[in-house]
Amino acid sequence: MAVRIRLQRFGSKKRPYYRIVSADSRAKRDGRFLEQVGTYDPMKSPHKITFKKERYDYWVSVGAQPSDTVSSLYRRFKKDAAQAES
Repeated sequence: MAVRIRLQRFGSKKRPYYRIVSADSRAKRDGRFLEQVGTYDPMKSPHKITFKKERYDYWVSVGAQPSDTVSSLYRRFKKDAAQAES
């Protein structure tokens, strides 16, 4: 079983809201998942991104592959968190 960390779409038409989930790569986009590790709301200004950092790191450590979009969101999340600290 190959695990991917990817987006799961929610919200209505033209008002997307995403959950960041770890899921079997064979599962449907909005189907069965193993665990929710964050959220992404592109409709807020600025975009609202949340991650359960320890759970994301756990899934990556056991071999889960983040999608390209999730990778870029995680980099942005870490950059925003570092700026908030300083």
